[in-house]
Amino acid sequence: VIYGHALSLASPVHLSVMTKVVQLFYDVISPYSWIGFETLCRYRQRWRMELQLCPFFLGGILKGSENKSPRLVPVKAQHIDKDLIRLGAYYSIPIRPLSNPEEALFGKGSLSAQRLLTAIKLKSPQSLEGVSRELWLRIWSRDEDITLHESLQHACLAVGLTKEAANDLIGQIESQEVKNELRRTTQEALDLGAFGAPFIVAHLGDKKEEFFGSDRMELLAHMLQEQWEGPLVEHTINSLPTNRGWCV
Repeated sequence: VIYGHALSLASPVHLSVMTKVVQLFYDVISPYSWIGFETLCRYRQRWRMELQLCPFFLGGILKGSENKSPRLVPVKAQHIDKDLIRLGAYYSIPIRPLSNPEEALFGKGSLSAQRLLTAIKLKSPQSLEGVSRELWLRIWSRDEDITLHESLQHACLAVGLTKEAANDLIGQIESQEVKNELRRTTQEALDLGAFGAPFIVAHLGDKKEEFFGSDRMELLAHMLQEQWEGPLVEHTINSLPTNRGWCV
């Protein structure tokens, strides 16, 4: 029954009354996750969808799916930084190549950052979008270490959390509750077929489809029966520095 009227099986259901939910599984170690994140945030109202942010651990995804980082494929590694600069300019996202990608990606990793985001999802969900963005800015725009306590703290402070609240959330990183939730989210993505990041699961009524990567937005729009209108740079978050002209 919709608006008090019974529907027969033959009755068309207008899309405006069908639930649209998009789950974004992501890890801040992935710059392509950042692109997918900002794109979906920009389209959230335009596509009238509920966007669910689901931080997972990419290291666990790669291990569980028996996949490996494209950085470990020499010919791909040579292309990635050039590709990221072009994508950053196109989407107006200030992505810069890492000075030491091997150390940042494979030595230090993102486990602490993803546990922090998981703690925020559980304890302060209204801050999840902002802190996720701040962590991407720290690693992929300013080439900073996101494993340090002060780096995690500054990311929390930047979105208006108090120092006490930030330290409390960071303290949750070693809690069993947070560890279990991050494992659960990572396993959920694996069970859905994830093998990298970002991984997107779209729900339209009873229909569900999975998409891998930040370059499948046209297909996502088609599935949701919405219009893809490009990167929507005019909807860039005010706190996000511009990346126009960085393609050098």
